Amino acid sequence: MSAVLRDMRQVRFAALPPLSLYVHLPWCVKKCPYCDFNSHEKQGELPFVEYTSALIRDLEAMLPSVWGRRIHAVFIGGGTPSLFPVEQIDALLAAVRARLPLEPDAEITMEANPGASEAGRFRGYLNAGVNRLSIGVQSFDDAMLKALGRIHSADEARRAIGMAMGTFGNVNIDLMYGLPGQTLAQARADIDEGARFGTPHLSAYQLTVEPNTVFFAHPPKLPEHDASADMQVMIEETLHGAGFEHYETSAFARPGRRCRHNLNYWEFGDYLGIGAGAHGKLSFADRVTRHERIKQPREYLAAIGDVPQRAIEAKELPFEFMLNALRLVDGFPAELFAARCGLPLYVAEYGLKAAEEMGLIERNPQTIRPSEKGRRFLNELLGLFLPSQE
Repeated sequence: MSAVLRDMRQVRFAALPPLSLYVHLPWCVKKCPYCDFNSHEKQGELPFVEYTSALIRDLEAMLPSVWGRRIHAVFIGGGTPSLFPVEQIDALLAAVRARLPLEPDAEITMEANPGASEAGRFRGYLNAGVNRLSIGVQSFDDAMLKALGRIHSADEARRAIGMAMGTFGNVNIDLMYGLPGQTLAQARADIDEGARFGTPHLSAYQLTVEPNTVFFAHPPKLPEHDASADMQVMIEETLHGAGFEHYETSAFARPGRRCRHNLNYWEFGDYLGIGAGAHGKLSFADRVTRHERIKQPREYLAAIGDVPQRAIEAKELPFEFMLNALRLVDGFPAELFAARCGLPLYVAEYGLKAAEEMGLIERNPQTIRPSEKGRRFLNELLGLFLPSQE
């Protein structure tokens, strides 16, 4: 057995990674035709109290796996979490604080949609402990919103952003590009308007057609690849000119305002995942594990007991790490690989050498980062680290 294979048999950590918490609230008013997340259309009254209780049981079942560890960020995603009453968000966060030590300045993000009734709850969410809001705007063009199956208008989005900035200040706007029939000028108008609100964070995602979505069954006509690439370049240049740092494939932040929870994903940190369909990753002294919850809310509510955790095989860790870390524009410090994977960096040398020869990465003894070409052909870059390539 080669030295590389021997080193990949056993994971050893000097110290455990940072830990965050992800909470999934799975319901929305209407399922968008492009959405492949675990979200479910609201049918009648939702079991808010019962679901919150299930989340707390879920969290308690995971406590033995994280004793003594501190939470530095919480992210409440969905679905549309802002469908939940303030009282249930308050009860959830109180239960988290009672069971896990949170850093004094922990970032607590909640996703929201721009509906006026939801925006009216912002002050209550702030009082409950949420200190960062992420608003799913997607576009400021009513025709584009209709093409995406969104149920809010551009004016509702503008009002929600204004209210969120007045309440939280710490706000992210989600926008999309490469939309059905979208031109470069229309994409630019969306980005220009998004930047004008002065939010500290903005995310810009290219629309992709995913399996198990309405768009997959009935594909819309999207801009050609070169047109979407032009939009991506325009977005990067426009937001750079507006004072944003491009720090991840789709994420832009003003200095010092990067999303801590998502950055923890990309730096291959640990996170608890609770709620229907939630995923998590936890490191122990000698292994890295994944856990996953039941997807269907009704089945999740009925589930009681231990949460199974699957150990990630050592041969899979290089791909899992690169899948996240190579999304970062500035890449990662070379020593981060061993710190997060518990393996020496040279176990990934096959992929690193191939990527360097193809001009997809730039590296020196201190840092490994995707090149501009690597960022444009990210899937090809990541494919070099699949276990089958070793």
